[in-house]
Amino acid sequence: MPHPQTPRTRFRAVMNFEPFDRLPLAEWASWWDQTIERWHAESLPPEIVDRYAIQSFFGLEPLKQGWLGAVSPELPTAAYHGGPILRDLADYQRWRPCLFPLEPDRPVDPAHWRPWAAEQARGDAVLWYTVDGFFWFARKLLGIEPHLYAFHDQPELLHRINNDLADWIIAASDRLCEIATPDFVTIAEDMSYNHGPMISKRTFDEFILPYYRRVVPHLQKRGIWVFVDTDGDVNQLVDWLVEAGIDGTLPLERQAGTDVALIRQRHPHLRLIGGFDKMSMTRGEAALRAEFERLLPVARQGGFVISCDHQTPPGVSVEQYRLYLRLMKEYAEKAGQG
Repeated sequence: MPHPQTPRTRFRAVMNFEPFDRLPLAEWASWWDQTIERWHAESLPPEIVDRYAIQSFFGLEPLKQGWLGAVSPELPTAAYHGGPILRDLADYQRWRPCLFPLEPDRPVDPAHWRPWAAEQARGDAVLWYTVDGFFWFARKLLGIEPHLYAFHDQPELLHRINNDLADWIIAASDRLCEIATPDFVTIAEDMSYNHGPMISKRTFDEFILPYYRRVVPHLQKRGIWVFVDTDGDVNQLVDWLVEAGIDGTLPLERQAGTDVALIRQRHPHLRLIGGFDKMSMTRGEAALRAEFERLLPVARQGGFVISCDHQTPPGVSVEQYRLYLRLMKEYAEKAGQG
């Protein structure tokens, strides 16, 4: 490699299956509030509370994320977690003015993104953004249980929501690209759990796939890798995502049974982020090494950034986390050696 790699060129080399000096030392997810509270009581200085200040404190490379919100503050909130905001098409039409903002500073605030764009241009940071997906957003509006019934009872409403959402994702992404072209986007879905997808392939093909096929090629033409963020067991779901043209997925939760090696075997070009079993982080060095060894063969192939498979649990002490990071660096270098 003729020149030392920057955080951004390293990340892009890995994601492009090109030669890399080592894996990025990066966490895609921020930390639980309870985890940070614990660390403040240990050795994390109390003034360090910002996500990116914590990344810097631990010597992690910056992955800077912005969430493009598809609702305005005027939209009512659910009365309880997973509860409904809207109930039918009439409700949706009534509250439609509070959805999909496209204003000079919403959902893309130039004052927020321009400094990040400068860091990205220098190679000092990887930029990514998140949008609500075609399973996630309707669930947010209708509530968890009513949303699942709506696939049968209110198909017109779901298609109306997803059609409007697809138009908005394209328009909002175009506006963001006037300031900076992020390296990747995550479409937030969470449509899998520890037994696989929450919906059938037939339902996916009818209600989700058409909108991916509109949005994904548009973002890819912009030079943005498209990832789907979906928790749980994705071993089956990734087949559907690849059919939809998706570039990658995260967080690859091990406790749910996700098998990184199996996914790579079936889909050699699918990009992967996460995969490290967070439940091993309190079990000592031998357990951590075993987990890195499990992931190393796939990491050596490229297209895979090893990272915690979700937010670091509050049971993990600062010293345990430092041990995890020390071994992450060791195995990042091993992966770069091929």
